[in-house]
Amino acid sequence: MSFDKLIRGGILMTPDGPRPGQLALSGGRIAGVLGPDEQAEAGEMIDATGLQILPGLIDIHCHIRSPAYPNRGSVETETAACAAGGITSVFEMPITDPCCNTPEKVQRRREHFAQRAHVDFGLYAAPLPLTEAAVDALAGSGIIAFKIFTTPPPPGREREFAGLAWPDPADQMQALRLIARTGLPVVVHAENADILARAAQLVAGDDPGDARIHNRARPPMAEALAVAMLLTMNMRAQARLHIAHVTSADSIEVLRRFAGTSDFTAETCPHYLCYTETDVARAGVAAKINPPIRHAADREALWQAIEDGVLAHVTTDHAAFTPQEKAAHTGNFLTAPPGHPGLETMLPAMLDAVHTGRISLQRAVSVMSTNAAARFGLPDRGRLSKGGRADIVLIDPTALTTPTAAKLLTAAHNIATLTEGAVFHGALRRTLLAGETIWHDGLTGTPGQGRFITPKGQA
Repeated sequence: MSFDKLIRGGILMTPDGPRPGQLALSGGRIAGVLGPDEQAEAGEMIDATGLQILPGLIDIHCHIRSPAYPNRGSVETETAACAAGGITSVFEMPITDPCCNTPEKVQRRREHFAQRAHVDFGLYAAPLPLTEAAVDALAGSGIIAFKIFTTPPPPGREREFAGLAWPDPADQMQALRLIARTGLPVVVHAENADILARAAQLVAGDDPGDARIHNRARPPMAEALAVAMLLTMNMRAQARLHIAHVTSADSIEVLRRFAGTSDFTAETCPHYLCYTETDVARAGVAAKINPPIRHAADREALWQAIEDGVLAHVTTDHAAFTPQEKAAHTGNFLTAPPGHPGLETMLPAMLDAVHTGRISLQRAVSVMSTNAAARFGLPDRGRLSKGGRADIVLIDPTALTTPTAAKLLTAAHNIATLTEGAVFHGALRRTLLAGETIWHDGLTGTPGQGRFITPKGQA
């Protein structure tokens, strides 16, 4: 047997669990999953002795915003960060200026990303207007899924949220019904607009520099109520609903109670799994994220929900801002822009959780890769199996990752205050995209290697 490449000496994280073996690669795909002692020839041998071999990560929730805001990062910088974080497929949200809400805008973003991306990419779109013709046209443009918010657009950012912001439940129901017809998932940022409006009134006289104000201004009930309303509507609409960035024990309880009522899934993020409001107070407004990072009891509920399968996905919700944009709101957690980088720290954070026994490596792979491939119609990704894409990461479970601003490739490295100085057990050693090494102790890939992902394949 002869192959392009052979990865040998490591532990394969296969669909059936970890086992010693070799991975044979040819033509950008996995040509064989071999036993540790099987003889084979290859043009290149990759020594994985002492390493664990995983499928490439699929980040289903990322904000690059290019090309509208080059000061916050570019496709080149942020997908380089993906490669450095073991992410081989990234799904870009439609929040840019203007919002990605027509087939023509999808095409322009696709062309922009295709020339610059280090990793494969899928694009979300916002439904505008809420008509069959508009939604069907977007579905036909090759998007990976739809995205909506149950909140109004932030003041001054109406162009970025045109087609995204649907605070009226009647519009939310219409969006669910229309998108259900396409068969594509619809991802929802779920917070109840009325609860948020009342909470804003209640905190109007409080100290905006107190990090605790953010949780009071966006309370867990706002999220839980919006989730309950969406799940109630989806019992009728029967869309492929996905709840973004779940943060609270209240929302977990709602998800449990609606189990089996419709086709829905939900995600959370490492910042909700690793940190609490106390950490946000330490890190300052650079660590402000919507919805807010909550409390220790919420963090425990999220981990339990991953263990139980209530939460099937962990995503970055990477959102870059400049240090100047964050610093302009120092001392004001109400007005500071929400977002924090996470592309390079999701994998080490989850590997650290494996090290501490919080989660098994097999489940970590499922929530960061395998489940995403299944949910978004990508059958040749997320698994180490013959015929699949050779998107692969090699990790060293005994090494340490210590993220600092100087080490991160994201343009948002200077606002990564939550993870600055952290010590994670587990480190990435190599990232392969379609069988080609794009990161190995540094970036080795080139812009334009990434391809556009569509459901059921590539365009």
